[in-house]
Amino acid sequence: MAESGLHRRTHQRKRALRLNWEGLLIIILIGSLALGCLISPVFAGAANLGNLLADLSEVALMALPMTLIIVAAEIDLSVASVLGMSSALMGVLWHAGLPMPLVIALVLAAGALAGLANGLAIVKLGLPSLAVTIGTLALFRGLAYVLLGDQAVADFPPSYTLWTMQTLGATFIPLPFVLVVIGAVVFTVLLQATAFGRSLYAIGANGFAASFSGIEVAKMKLRLFVLSGAMSALAGIVYTLRFTSARGDNGEGFELSVIAAVLFGGVSIFGGKGSMYGVLLSLVVIGVLKNALTLVDVSSETLTIVTGALLLASVLIPNLVARWHAMRDKRLVRAFTESESI
Repeated sequence: MAESGLHRRTHQRKRALRLNWEGLLIIILIGSLALGCLISPVFAGAANLGNLLADLSEVALMALPMTLIIVAAEIDLSVASVLGMSSALMGVLWHAGLPMPLVIALVLAAGALAGLANGLAIVKLGLPSLAVTIGTLALFRGLAYVLLGDQAVADFPPSYTLWTMQTLGATFIPLPFVLVVIGAVVFTVLLQATAFGRSLYAIGANGFAASFSGIEVAKMKLRLFVLSGAMSALAGIVYTLRFTSARGDNGEGFELSVIAAVLFGGVSIFGGKGSMYGVLLSLVVIGVLKNALTLVDVSSETLTIVTGALLLASVLIPNLVARWHAMRDKRLVRAFTESESI
């Protein structure tokens, strides 16, 4: 009875830690917004806030499925390369004379196939996702350069490129960000309020136990990687139309921002822990910080350092707190055992 009470208190403490982390992200977000208003007079303007959300769109689209993958104790480092490959393929297909709706459909299918290739190598061959997606990171980026070389395709139809520059009604919200909002709702419900999401937490916590309990671990992981590939291709389409340029180097380095956003949002790199709410807050925090620093002409190298620092903090802080709680639990158990023996 006492042991079950201790387990219950431990579970409640872990839940409180997650809520506290999300609360901390809200405080950091408020501080970031205040910092932006302080260092630049144009930060709070509608035009700049629209640019902030637009710049956040591609990373957010890739971070949504990445959250599910990391919760399931896997990782996909190839997302930015799939974006680049999708952008290059989009340029090639449009240059070949295909209608834009067909081009978009084929690019999404190609992204899903890229994710399928990742998933099959992981679940069928039993290879670690870290090693597989490091390899496909280089493979897909290489394919992007094979498709376009160092050239660019920039003659996309204005009806599509102008769509990425328009806003939702009279607001400052860019239309591409509407895709992010829809995706955020769908993925949040999927992870937080469905049996599929609960199964992902079980897989991340203990894949063998989840398998023995009847969860189709391999099939679920395969679906996650296919979904990640398709969402990365969608991000590639949005990026290409937004900048009206299909290039093989589009999205280089975005994988760092995606993973940093997910981990800084409180998702454990070891799987089984975290929430979509934290990731969404983290995405906005990182977007606000990058936008504010860009407004004062901070170099791209410094922005990379900031992203790396956030990534390191997101891994170190939860683990240090978890170790402290574990040490405290051991002291409580030892004290309880000694009191029972007296």
